[in-house]
Order: sequence, then C-alpha cells, then structure tokens
Amino acid sequence: MKFTRTIAAGAAAAMMSGGAMAADIAVIAGSIEDGFFNLIKKGVDDATLVVEANGGSVNYLRTQNYDNFGPDLVQLINTAVSQNVDGIAIPIWVPDSQVPALQSAAEQGIVIMMYNSGAPHKDEVSGINYFGSDEYVAGVAGGEYMAMNGAKKIICHIQIPGAVNLETRCSGVADGAAKHGSEVIRLPLPANLDQNVTGTSEAIKAELLKDPSVDGVITLAAWASDAASVGIQQAGATGRVQLGTFDMSPAVLERISQGTQTMAIDQQPYLQGFLATSMLAAHLDFGTELPTDPVLTGPAIVDASNIESALVGVAKGAR
Repeated sequence: MKFTRTIAAGAAAAMMSGGAMAADIAVIAGSIEDGFFNLIKKGVDDATLVVEANGGSVNYLRTQNYDNFGPDLVQLINTAVSQNVDGIAIPIWVPDSQVPALQSAAEQGIVIMMYNSGAPHKDEVSGINYFGSDEYVAGVAGGEYMAMNGAKKIICHIQIPGAVNLETRCSGVADGAAKHGSEVIRLPLPANLDQNVTGTSEAIKAELLKDPSVDGVITLAAWASDAASVGIQQAGATGRVQLGTFDMSPAVLERISQGTQTMAIDQQPYLQGFLATSMLAAHLDFGTELPTDPVLTGPAIVDASNIESALVGVAKGAR
C-alpha cells in the first residue's frame, strides 16, 4: 500500500482544476447475467442516495454478456463520455481495449475512479484511486489455504480466458499453492460458457474423471463453484476433492455451512461499489481526496470458523 499525496494537496489540485458541483457520474460494471455485480450495485445504489442529495446523478452501465467483452466495455465508456459525465468509475479487465478509451476520456477532463480490477493500470488512465482486492494477493491466499488444508493437485477454473483479473488470480493461486508443495492446473473454458452451470460442471467432471489425482478445485466466481460442486458430485469425488472459490453467494455459504465446500475468498463487492461511487462524487463535488491509495477491500477467507457473521451480511443483500 502506498501513500501518494496528502489530502491538502489533493484538495488544492481539485480546486485549481475547478471541480464541478453536483457531480454527474457513470459507473461501468460487468454483465447483466453476472450476479456478482448485483452486490456491486447494492453499494452503488446506497451511494447514489448521497450523490442525489447533493444534486448529482449516477448512471449504472453494464455489458449484456462477456462474449465481446473488450469492445463492449469501450462502447460503454464512449456512451458515458457522450452523456457529458464528470467522472467514470470502472474496473479494467481488458487493458488493450479499455486503456486507450479511458485515456481519451481523461484527456477530455473526465475524472477516472477505479474499482474491482486493474489496479496496475491506474496511472495509465490518470485514475485517482482504486477500491478493491489485490487479485494476486487474493490468489496467493487461496492457494496457500487449499494447500495447507491438504490439496496437492488443484484445478483453477478460468471462465473468461484473457481477463486480466482472472488470469492474475490463477497466477496467485499457483504461487500460493507452490509454497506448500502443491500443483495448480489451469482450466480455461470458452467465454460463452460463462454463467453456464451445466456446461461448466460437465467440463470440470471430465477433468476429475481424467485425472483422479486432482484433489482440489478453485473457481474464480461464485456461480462457477455451483458448477464445480455438481461436477465433483457427478464424478463421485465428494469428500476427496476440496472446493474453494472467489466471491460468495447464498449457495456457497450454505455449502460451507454443510461442510461440502472448504472456503470462499471475499473481496466485499458492496464496499467496492459504495466507495468508488461516493468517493468519486465527493472528489468532484468537494475536492476531497483519500491519502490511502489503493484502498483494499479484501481478501478475507470465509470458512466454517466465521460463516455465521458472513450469513448476516447475506441476509441484508450486501455479501
């Protein structure tokens, strides 16, 4: 974690640049089919109440799916620019596509706030801060946890090959597992199988049947752990194969409660949406600045030891 500038310096810079009152901002997010971003939206919606109370507005923009991810994200950036927004809060998943578009937006005076993914690209797009997890650190934590709990050969399922956050997660898992003598095998599946529980479960089952020495599966999204759970069961590997995942859902937490899933890695998406939206608007409206950059919202391991407190957040729609 680094401290890039003082509050006073940031506020002065904002005043010199003539920060606009009553900020109109766009928050760009992932697919409408991806339930993870419903948790992001809960945070965005709560922050929107504050933005609107100060006379501003928030437009939440999502891609239809992940089939044409890079170009679709550029289209959303261009849509936000055409709406004359003052700021954009956005993850960077496909740098080759997104970075040039965001650089162009910044050159037009639009303030960029980052969340969820792509922290290494923040300076390239003149981003003012990042709210989210360090994907590599989270991966290392997951890989270490699985290995320390006995998994020696772990499949890391990638639902959107090439997405920088997912590839980085798997790299972290591999390095974390290797610290304890365990091996990680990457399983990239076609992006058109994203959110497809049946197709994904069949692919994971096939891998488990092909290689009985696999004793761990870690997925990079909560829905994918649903698929992995089915695949493990259908392969007759329940009890032999540990299951871990990034992110949470009621089904994930239920499996942890029942002992059929080992753990989940929580990055607290509610906080990502809430902080990215509210802090971007506050920066534009009032010239406020956080001295902590990045602001990490994870990772945190949720397992049988702390499942009850996580369930409280789920009941309120924030975890």
